Amino acid sequence: MTLRVYLSGEIHTDWREQITSGAADLDVSFDSPVTDHDASDDCGVAILGAEDNKYWHDHKGAMVNAIRTRKGIEDADIVVVRFGDQYKQWNAAFDAGMASALGKSLIILHGPQHAHPLKEVDAAALAVAEEPSQVVEILRYVLTGKLPG
Repeated sequence: MTLRVYLSGEIHTDWREQITSGAADLDVSFDSPVTDHDASDDCGVAILGAEDNKYWHDHKGAMVNAIRTRKGIEDADIVVVRFGDQYKQWNAAFDAGMASALGKSLIILHGPQHAHPLKEVDAAALAVAEEPSQVVEILRYVLTGKLPG
């Protein structure tokens, strides 16, 4: 069985690399949003034309990015959504909701300090992990039926 996993959420730490390298021996393909922050912010105006108003600048980028995000989530078997410490990831909450609405298996990844504010998001998930290594072990178990260690 091959799994397609979409890695959504914060882009300021190496959590994606931890998961992809930890799962290198598994039959898993990964996809994600564009993680180059400047490219993600500016894609709309770079492709569709400049905007004087920052709202429309951001809006164009969000719409173009949503095309990639929707496709990635629709194609995924499992969606992992990471909420980090540095910024509020409102788009990650949206991605979690979209994945849940599409009936995708959803894994939420965040530290214990976010357990209360994300309780409703966590309730939509099939698993809530605190560490990327736990996500790898979930993928390993799903594919092999083997427990860690």
